[in-house]
Amino acid sequence: MSYTQLLTPEEKLAEAKRLLSLPHIVVICGSTRFLAEMNEADLRETKAGKIVVKPGIDMKSPHGLRSDPVDAEALKGRLDDLHRAKIRLADEVLVVGDYIGDSTRAEIVYARSLGKPVRFAHPEADPDA
Repeated sequence: MSYTQLLTPEEKLAEAKRLLSLPHIVVICGSTRFLAEMNEADLRETKAGKIVVKPGIDMKSPHGLRSDPVDAEALKGRLDDLHRAKIRLADEVLVVGDYIGDSTRAEIVYARSLGKPVRFAHPEADPDA
């Protein structure tokens, strides 16, 4: 008797991406102080034929989204959850910037815990190098 091996959610996602012929997906991580570098990396990766996802909101710049501290803190939590979802979706993580803060460090640890390859625009910034 043969038993069908159940696929993990990650394996199902990888199979769906293969069946849909999706290009390689890279998620950009790093401090939002490096937004210009993120945008440049987005251009290079897109030119190379990759789907790029990156932070969508800069919580460090003045904006109405941050006017209420309680709402801003709740939004930051939702954005952190959303970025972890982007990491799960991606095939690879690209870390930009030569500074790794607590949030970016946590994203690197999370990505590596999922077995995602992590590439650094500044290899000397790799906390595990």
